[in-house]
Amino acid sequence: MKTVPKSQATTGDQAADSAALSSAANQEAFNKRIQTLPSGERYLYKLLTMIDSGDLTVINPDGESFQFGCPGTSTPLYLQIHNPKTYDRIFAFGVLGFCEAYMDGWWDEKNNNLVELTGLLHRSNIYITVRDRFAVGLFLKVAKQRLRNIPTRIENSRKNVQHHYDLGNDFYQLFLDPTMGYSCGYQRDQTDSIAQMQHQKYELICRKLALQPGETLVDIGCGWGGMLIYAAEQYGISGTGITLSGEQAKLAQQRINERGLGDRLKIQIIDYREIQGQYDKFVSIGMFEHVGEANFGTFMQKAADLLKPNGIGVLHTIATQTNERNGAWVDKYIFPGGCLPKLHELTDELWKAKLAVAHCDNLKTHYAETLRHWADNFVANWDKIQALDPMYDDRFFRMWYLYLQSSEASFRDGNLHIYQLLFYKGKQWPLTVPMDFTFD
Repeated sequence: MKTVPKSQATTGDQAADSAALSSAANQEAFNKRIQTLPSGERYLYKLLTMIDSGDLTVINPDGESFQFGCPGTSTPLYLQIHNPKTYDRIFAFGVLGFCEAYMDGWWDEKNNNLVELTGLLHRSNIYITVRDRFAVGLFLKVAKQRLRNIPTRIENSRKNVQHHYDLGNDFYQLFLDPTMGYSCGYQRDQTDSIAQMQHQKYELICRKLALQPGETLVDIGCGWGGMLIYAAEQYGISGTGITLSGEQAKLAQQRINERGLGDRLKIQIIDYREIQGQYDKFVSIGMFEHVGEANFGTFMQKAADLLKPNGIGVLHTIATQTNERNGAWVDKYIFPGGCLPKLHELTDELWKAKLAVAHCDNLKTHYAETLRHWADNFVANWDKIQALDPMYDDRFFRMWYLYLQSSEASFRDGNLHIYQLLFYKGKQWPLTVPMDFTFD
């Protein structure tokens, strides 16, 4: 056995003792310093002491730095607070205040790495801690806002959808893929482009539905028609898509007509509760998040009504593992009236509607990659977006950049998931193809 000379051992012990004393002294100095700070700033720093991995430096408006986590263990992050009002805004309104402060330019991450910053807050459970903290001001603000947006009434659903999807087709064309797919793509390889990911998503769904030439397909929340167009061109179906966005419907129908599919595909501007008829197959991609908790059962029953006996459907939706249905900031600025389901709620309501679940996929990491592509395109084309309309100002840019980056972080490190549920109507198993949806 190799022994350590006594002199070296002593030196090592002394170094360890010195490091411990230095650490203790630094901690004591830190504790004394934050006790002298205003309450809002003190509150933020106490939250950040929850970081047990990661490397975060906060630089306050006076240029004073505070270190959190484990320096040198990961990508260093720098939270630069420009406006001292940021602290009180966070204290009063939590995540909503934090995000609004970013929109107003009150803070930045030095390298614009909002994905890692938001991910660190998720991994350290700081996001949940702030969300669950009771604040009267936040409660009253959010309660009033959500009452206005609740999608029980069709008029509210229409207003909520138009808030987001009627920003303009030109805007969305500058960061989405050519199919205008505005939902989670399917990544087969790390080098896949966003266009490849969206085509692969459509193909995956078509295989799950076991589409056959001549069948009819209804698409609830069809967006710009990407799924219907792909299914018609590749599988020979005819179908109907519905949306509450006039902008989406106009471009979707235009794209359908340009491809000579006008005799097989049609787009209607109606609510899902209003559509009639029966179809061989059913699909809904990224729309269920908008129906509202009170309407989960209504939606599933409508799916059952629209399917012919032994019909097959796919529901593609974001879901949550927490009790938070829609963050206060997202509800106010991005998706008013949104309500994320939990997986068991989806399966329960399908069962009540006499729809049997055949298969379930979780595409969580695929959505993180989709959002990464969108954010890259958004930044790369910002000059073109800004030239479209004066409404696309710096505050709009910061709002959308935060939305895309924080959403990516929520799928990488948070409690958001994306499920594809394959289901069928009736007691007889209608799937004659193997339950293997891998690509050749």
